[in-house]
Amino acid sequence: MTETETIAYDVVVLGAGPVGENVADRTRAAGLTTAVVESELVGGECSYWACMPSKALLRPVIARADARRLPGLRQAVQGPLDASAVLAHRNHYTSDWKDDGQVGWLDGIGADLYRGQGRLTGPRTVTVGDKVLTARHAVAVCTGSRAVLPDLPGLDEVRPWTSREATSAQSVPDRLVVVGGGVVATEMATAWQALGARVTVLVRGKGLLNRMEPFAGELVAEALTEAGADVRTGTSVASVSRHDGTVVVRTDTGDRVEADEILFATGRAPRTDDIGLDTVGLEPGSWLTVDDSLRVVGSDWLYAVGDVNHRALLTHQGKYQARIAGAAIAARASGTADLDSGPWGAHAATADHHAVPQVVFTDPEAASVGLSLAEAEQAGHRVRAVDVELSSVAGAGLYADGYKGRARMVVDLEDEILRGVTFVGPGVGELIHSATIAVAGRVPIARLWHAVPSYPTISEVWLRLLEALRDT
Repeated sequence: MTETETIAYDVVVLGAGPVGENVADRTRAAGLTTAVVESELVGGECSYWACMPSKALLRPVIARADARRLPGLRQAVQGPLDASAVLAHRNHYTSDWKDDGQVGWLDGIGADLYRGQGRLTGPRTVTVGDKVLTARHAVAVCTGSRAVLPDLPGLDEVRPWTSREATSAQSVPDRLVVVGGGVVATEMATAWQALGARVTVLVRGKGLLNRMEPFAGELVAEALTEAGADVRTGTSVASVSRHDGTVVVRTDTGDRVEADEILFATGRAPRTDDIGLDTVGLEPGSWLTVDDSLRVVGSDWLYAVGDVNHRALLTHQGKYQARIAGAAIAARASGTADLDSGPWGAHAATADHHAVPQVVFTDPEAASVGLSLAEAEQAGHRVRAVDVELSSVAGAGLYADGYKGRARMVVDLEDEILRGVTFVGPGVGELIHSATIAVAGRVPIARLWHAVPSYPTISEVWLRLLEALRDT
């Protein structure tokens, strides 16, 4: 029998993705001894199966699409993408699924790495292999989320793709069915269609990107269709099977679709089913409810940061939460900081409530921050939506011939601030931070008139939006 070794730390972090890394970085910077436990690759989902590989796949796709909209370049880029070069570019950005660089970074900040499945085995205690790690101040659960597959008979035999396979596949399927209408579904449909696959998108709801303003999904669906994809809304998968390598999909509308691969992008679940939550009175597999300092409600030592708390399943929001959590842990450990110093302090994740930004890297891009019009109305705000076609801005015409896109700001008529902003169009992802500052900072509409956009940039849409508000 192997003897266990008990090692004491100030902080133990479960999960070494971007969230866990940032918690460790902040606690180490505060002088707290920190252990990080990881069962897979240091760097997590984002580095190897999500943000980095997906955007590496999409960047050549978007660059070619932009070039095709410009005289002088259009004819030069009419041929197909070099799929092998794009996939090699993606492999480079995942470091070929090796985590040596990330491990070196952890070592550089002075955090200790333990590889293996870490499990809570009681208050302030994590066991990994033959090591028992105790935490004087905090355990931070940063284990992220995983893709959810539907309950369909025989699905295992079909060998479906999830987001992991979609971002790491080493060859282009001739035919790909994408089930879902959210971010993963639309981005991967965009990428693989451009790389040469014949893509069919099956969406259960009325349209794509249903968490954004309706026009976002409409413009993305229109562009996918123009690119050659078959987008079918109001359609659910009734059954799937694989015969001689071919996936056969039957829908609830009676259609039959054949493909070489099928991607299910139909939701996420927390990776909390096998981390020992039951040993501290919590339900395995559950989302963890936290306060604004990311501490689990009812606990004075357990934190849940990133996807596992279900506040905002986005890498940048998880890293933001990690910075808040790290600061809160350090403050509580010192016993000197006032954690109730107001909603704008370093220990409250207020952006999770009212200023969450997101960019969908489709063609066109869709970017939003804050509340949609429907969400603002449901929250009881008295609001007005102001829309502007991006083609009305000189910078958009310079960006691309036939530029098509739309901007919306949701204006709070009582507080005279912005509750939300949405942009859809080529290149608009780089616009969203200006909107994020306006929403997060609750900048008065009157002051926005004095934030002068440079001419001729697409940012001039801000002036057009304010003029539209004034004239209505």
